[in-house]
Amino acid sequence: MSGPRIAPLGPPYPPTLAAELERWMPPGAPVEPLRLFRTLARNLPLMEALRPAGAHLLSRRLSLNRRERELVIDRVSARCGCEYEWGVHVTGFGARAGLSEAQTQATASHAASAPLWQERDALLIRLVDELHETSRVSEELWQRLAQEYDAPGLLELLVLVGWYHLIAFVANAAEVEREPWAARFPERSDPIGS
Repeated sequence: MSGPRIAPLGPPYPPTLAAELERWMPPGAPVEPLRLFRTLARNLPLMEALRPAGAHLLSRRLSLNRRERELVIDRVSARCGCEYEWGVHVTGFGARAGLSEAQTQATASHAASAPLWQERDALLIRLVDELHETSRVSEELWQRLAQEYDAPGLLELLVLVGWYHLIAFVANAAEVEREPWAARFPERSDPIGS
């Protein structure tokens, strides 16, 4: 990669754009707006339309807890081969969400049944994997998930997986450059996103 296919905007930002970028960034974030957000800023009406959905999926009002959301986001990003989004989330949110270093690294491996996962974690990884591979959820997995999550929680999971596929598609296709502070995929001979 010689550079991004769509160059992110840089400062100075017009006031409307600066306000929109600030709304996309997590509260109190010490870094400049992410390259992905500055890339989306090339189409401000699109960016404004997307923000409410993204913000809502990360809000505390949902039935999924922070750890579950991050586990799903990390796994989706890894399955899509989106090192950009995986690295941002692993670095920025993984530990705060309660994921260990070994667990964040394992989200980028094929080990859904690894012993470091609790049963509920393994169900989430299987969900991401099945949706990624088939765009469906097997009856057996659905029944197991339905024992853990109510209908609103199941819908949140499905939308969260789909949303981060969208984000991965944008970051990968636009070849958004990695944030210099973000984690890299673990060294593997068979990367999960390949």
